[in-house]
Amino acid sequence: MAGPDDSTLVTSARPSRTLDVEVRTRRYLVTMGVRTACFLLFLVVPGWWKVAALVGAAILPAFAVLLANNADHRPGPGYVDQEEQALPALLPGQVVPGTVEDVS
Repeated sequence: MAGPDDSTLVTSARPSRTLDVEVRTRRYLVTMGVRTACFLLFLVVPGWWKVAALVGAAILPAFAVLLANNADHRPGPGYVDQEEQALPALLPGQVVPGTVEDVS
């Protein structure tokens, strides 16, 4: 039986803006959920684990924002870079005939 991820991409279009925002929001909420768990662990665990939980709770908001603001800036699958295109080149010793005009 085919799952939801077994579909074939038939277009070079990027995912919709709505889907992108949904994925980034979910990523942010999961990270902030882990931060909340760190705060709760701080109240329960003994010793140096308290420090580890507190440090985790302190630095996770920065990572949550970085991950939430991370957008896909890669070009789509149909994009061809000018440098990657096979451009015609002169063979060694080949000369292009023409004249030079003075424009001054």
